[in-house]
Amino acid sequence: MSTQSYKNHSRWDVTYHLFVLLVLLLNIIAAGLWYGTNRAGHPWSGPWAILVSIVLFLLALKTRLYATTLQDRIIRLEERTRIASIVSPSELAELESLTTPQLVGLRFASNPELPELARRAVRENLTCKQIKEAIKAWRPDNERV
Repeated sequence: MSTQSYKNHSRWDVTYHLFVLLVLLLNIIAAGLWYGTNRAGHPWSGPWAILVSIVLFLLALKTRLYATTLQDRIIRLEERTRIASIVSPSELAELESLTTPQLVGLRFASNPELPELARRAVRENLTCKQIKEAIKAWRPDNERV
């Protein structure tokens, strides 16, 4: 595995992104096509199959959203703890306004550059992407999917 950086830090779960979602999307299309050709003989089962297909697709999306939201909450806690261990109490008060997306971006910053980058994020209202682009010494996070 190569060293993680801004250019290669995002990860795709091939099973989820390219198989599960694709099959569920094709299932919606197949249910619609089936209903289009069998409408007369099955007036209720076609709409039901389409509805169930859409619900399954949305369930997969919501499950992913719940997992990433939980990861963000854990990252927020970890980064607030890390910042508190690095900066003085007076500096910590200034950094309390960091948002969750900013903290998610800061997780890649090395300890020496974290305090200044965090202050900059607050002062300049940097986005997660801007924070990641500003990092000089990348701290990998190989657990996030």
